Amino acid sequence: MAKKTVADQLVAQLIGAGVHHIYGIVGDSLNPIVDAVRRSGGSAKGGIDWIHVRNEEAAAFAAGAEAQLTGELAVCAGSCGPGNLHLINGLFDAHRSGAPVLAIASHVPSAEIGSGYFQETHPDRLFVECSNYRELISTSAQAPRVINSALRHAVGLRGVAVVTIPGDVAELEATGATPAFVVPARPSVVPAQADVESLAAAINRAKTVAIFAGAGVEGAHDEVVAFADLIAAPVGHSLRGKQWIQYDNPFDVGMTGLLGYGAAHAGIHDADLVILLGTDFPYEQFLPDAVKVVIAQVDADPSHLGRRASVSLPVHGGVLPTLAALTPLVERKTNRRFLDATLKRHYKLVGGAVGKYTEVTTREPIHPEFAASTIDRLLGEDAIVIADTGMGNVWQARYITPNGKRRLIGSYLHGSMANAVPQAIGAQVAYPGRQVVTMSGDGGVSMLLGELITVAAYSLPVKIVVFNNSTLGLVKLEMLVDGFPDFGVDVPAVDYAAVASALGILGTRVERPGDLESALATAFAHDGPALVDIVTDPLALSLPAAITGEQVKGFSLAMSKVVLNGGAGEAVGLVRSNIEHAL
Repeated sequence: MAKKTVADQLVAQLIGAGVHHIYGIVGDSLNPIVDAVRRSGGSAKGGIDWIHVRNEEAAAFAAGAEAQLTGELAVCAGSCGPGNLHLINGLFDAHRSGAPVLAIASHVPSAEIGSGYFQETHPDRLFVECSNYRELISTSAQAPRVINSALRHAVGLRGVAVVTIPGDVAELEATGATPAFVVPARPSVVPAQADVESLAAAINRAKTVAIFAGAGVEGAHDEVVAFADLIAAPVGHSLRGKQWIQYDNPFDVGMTGLLGYGAAHAGIHDADLVILLGTDFPYEQFLPDAVKVVIAQVDADPSHLGRRASVSLPVHGGVLPTLAALTPLVERKTNRRFLDATLKRHYKLVGGAVGKYTEVTTREPIHPEFAASTIDRLLGEDAIVIADTGMGNVWQARYITPNGKRRLIGSYLHGSMANAVPQAIGAQVAYPGRQVVTMSGDGGVSMLLGELITVAAYSLPVKIVVFNNSTLGLVKLEMLVDGFPDFGVDVPAVDYAAVASALGILGTRVERPGDLESALATAFAHDGPALVDIVTDPLALSLPAAITGEQVKGFSLAMSKVVLNGGAGEAVGLVRSNIEHAL
């Protein structure tokens, strides 16, 4: 009978923790673990599947997306040196998103560690900033306890844990006992009564109150809406909070920030008291001045309190238990003029509904807002929509309508390019029966273009929608508002539909608005992977809901530089395209 190795023991521990697959690329130092995965028989036989990606960065993105969507542990792996170094960017995204991910970083032969050996790095040092736990396994007796501890850190602290294991150690005979791995239920954070009473008193004193909600309101939709009704508060939200609070919410006034829309900015700046509810919104320039507005903040993580704005009423508590404690102490506000005025302003700004684009649809190149609105109309009820960082985030934020069933993800906190397709791989592996749609930029798709091969190889029915404007749109906008003429952002046109078709993916290129809906409908109905390459207007950029004088000054300065450098036509096009869509 073959001996049970440390690698076998590791795989058994992962199976016991509910893991069904590992994303990664095989390599010599990782071979003992990969072979143990093979011998496990695959998920169909109660074992683990190996998902072969083309870049370990994509492995980490895929695992992070799976963990975000399911709330359960996901695993990625990389061979020694360059292999596991590629994991870092995706692990940063997973860790900052609070996704429970275990990364297996194989290592050079144990006797060679510290000798400058071929491909030698020190993963237990390199992953410090993107993990809660890092440990090197040196002996077979140590292995099961380190693996158990890593699993507990990833799941318990909601982040990344990294285990480094030399290939020769993975081949050793297992000698250590395997600890039991039972995950306790997640507790709720109950606020201190004194803090609740202080916030209730402030709400009762204030003539006008506004709520700005973030991802922390997940699972508390109805309670937040009821509380907003009680205190006559308009409810703005962050991008991460959108999917949890925007739908079925008569008090919704949109988003603030660079991607924002609607009256959220006005609502939180014009109120006497603003309650930051479960949000760690990072852009202080879009938050109200604490000299003019009293700011309260409710968060289950005490490190979030007061780090973005000067908060005079901090409450360390989960949203649900805090609202449960607050509600009996708060008096119903009968004066609803502020709420009504903010809602009226919001409806005027968004035309009555977010996700609708009513402009004439014959203009070419296709306007990206029209494309995003069309996607929204064709989505399934429980679709998972994944946006690339950049303009994809803008169109997702403004045009994809949550309904309580759909999920929206992206690289919201780490802000990495090229996240959408790898995250879609993880989403589709986790939910093979659900519609998974990307809102990809051509810059993002091209950066990890090899992952189209992964999609094709596993016949994953991912629907990849490419907003192909041959430019890095958000970077262009950032340059312009900072007073720089856009430079180095444009790239030669690429037919991504042809690339997809060459890989065996249904590829469709759309250049005329009249062809868009049928192309998307056909792709969405296709029983397999599909890519729709939409040629969009490179001059169509986003404008924030609130524009500062400095941004106007910077944009004007940049336009003058563009004109002086022979780009008068581009300058006129930029101004016309974006002013038209801001009105």
